[in-house]
Amino acid sequence: MTSSNIITSQINEEVGPLPTKAPKLATNVLDLFSLKGKVASITGSSAGIGLAVAEAYAQAGADVAIWYNSQPAKEKAERIASTYGVKCLAYKCNVSDPEEVEKTIAQIESDFGTIDIFVANAGIPWTDGPSVDVKGYESWNKVIDLDLSGAYYCARAVGQIFKKKGKGSFIFTASMSGHIVNIPQFQAPYNAAKAAILHLSKSLAVEWAAFARVNSVSPGYIVTEISDFVSEEVKSKWWQIIPLGREGLTQELVGAYLYLASDASTYTTGSDIIVDGGYCAP
Repeated sequence: MTSSNIITSQINEEVGPLPTKAPKLATNVLDLFSLKGKVASITGSSAGIGLAVAEAYAQAGADVAIWYNSQPAKEKAERIASTYGVKCLAYKCNVSDPEEVEKTIAQIESDFGTIDIFVANAGIPWTDGPSVDVKGYESWNKVIDLDLSGAYYCARAVGQIFKKKGKGSFIFTASMSGHIVNIPQFQAPYNAAKAAILHLSKSLAVEWAAFARVNSVSPGYIVTEISDFVSEEVKSKWWQIIPLGREGLTQELVGAYLYLASDASTYTTGSDIIVDGGYCAP
């Protein structure tokens, strides 16, 4: 038996036989990108990238579950629902708590009937500078627990729903920081977490090949609240390094998430889409 046959046999034993038939797809490209009839769930979606993705999915026709923790999102969910004529509800959850994650995903499945698309987007930056100068491990644990472990907790819980229904699309928000080391700021713990997310995504893409797709998006510097703590002096150095010479807008990012969520990407799994203004290109 060849090594590829051994691997296939192992996958079949773990998750069932691999799919052998291509899906029946719409012939119109715009229909391929439609999310009508689908349910999308996005963590960290009360602001920034997550909120932009939630709104984009609603514009594409999906019903949407918004996740928040410290920043309430009920009114934002109501606005999305009324503006785009979809169902949109907000859920409070600390994604670094696996029990909360499991309860929240179960509640969303109950409220919406299923989950077709899940975006593990919640995350926090590293703001403490050189890690060698930081006292204790509280800051490290906070970043790893939320940015890495929290994403895994979500994948583990929703993966069971995808496996049960035989399909699904899971999207991690990684970062260009998982590909390169940012300068001039020092953020080793954040970089390490995002690099781990990239490999977790690829690993789960193989594990879940029989029933779901797993991909990631790696944003560069995007204009959101998450970078409000950064001085204009530091940001000006970013602009000098970015080939396009500026930070990106959330609207310039959501197309990647829509592609990976939609039927336009049914042959895309284990991939990462970098949207960084060319930062990683040199």
